[in-house]
Amino acid sequence: MTVPAFNTVAWFQVGTDAPEEARRFYGDLFGWQFATDPDDTGYDLVSYAGAEQASGGLAHVPDPSGRHAIFFVLVEDVDATCAQTEKNGGKVVIAPKSNANGLRFAHLQDPAGNEFGVFKL
Repeated sequence: MTVPAFNTVAWFQVGTDAPEEARRFYGDLFGWQFATDPDDTGYDLVSYAGAEQASGGLAHVPDPSGRHAIFFVLVEDVDATCAQTEKNGGKVVIAPKSNANGLRFAHLQDPAGNEFGVFKL
């Protein structure tokens, strides 16, 4: 398995209250393939033809207000990146969290208000 380089966009997420429609749309448009995340039934893992691993996710959100598209940057230290974001004039929108598999992530905002995420495997 190839590991992406640190400080590169290494994941994306699309949030939708209509996951079946999104799977059809992106599958037909780009040939994306979807599989239910074994750790989260409200999340689909997105793969590309020929890829050795998933590159993104489709989050099932409860209503239209949760729709989103966001990119995630792989970093060496999520907490340090959050601190540096605030130092550089950005904001931490969702504080660092870890899931059961050890994935650590946070949602940040640049000074212009654009939201993005950071994570560490």
